[in-house]
Amino acid sequence: MTQLEEYAQQARQATEALCDAAKLTVGDLMVVGCSSSEILGERIGTDSNFETAQAVFGAIDGVLRARGIALAAQCCEHLNRALIVERDTAMQFGLEMVNVVPQPKAGGSFATSAYQGFADPVAVESVRAQAKAGMDIGGTLIGMHVKPVVVPVRLAVGHIGQAIVLCARSRLKFVGGARAHYDETLM
Repeated sequence: MTQLEEYAQQARQATEALCDAAKLTVGDLMVVGCSSSEILGERIGTDSNFETAQAVFGAIDGVLRARGIALAAQCCEHLNRALIVERDTAMQFGLEMVNVVPQPKAGGSFATSAYQGFADPVAVESVRAQAKAGMDIGGTLIGMHVKPVVVPVRLAVGHIGQAIVLCARSRLKFVGGARAHYDETLM
């Protein structure tokens, strides 16, 4: 197995596990931020690698498409962490589109892979109210895009390459006081 195939396999496993843990279903939205530099063992933003990002994007996108879940690929801070989505996803969720085309050194290789890999890509400013789960590969800080309340999800796949994988899902807010009861299936 090549190094790129290994990264793709790890990404597939992590994506499947997060989808299951977050109980994502058809029509849901998941945010992914990915540092190809961190996957290669370098500091985030220092060694963007398009081939690595393409392998990871392809694996994640494949799992999500098969499950009917939309992907929002987060750009880096140089593009204010805008996200790349399919146009129909932007329309479905009422997301505000912005004008930017990511590049490996301005937006990141993962977002660039999404822009090139999607059928009809657009950039949006935020997805916070809609994303039910997120995967942060290499410290990209996706938390601002996940619907509150955010709950950490620990996966068996803790790394893709050298990058730490941190995941989160959202849950409904608890309301009420000491006498309130909650639906365990919604937690």
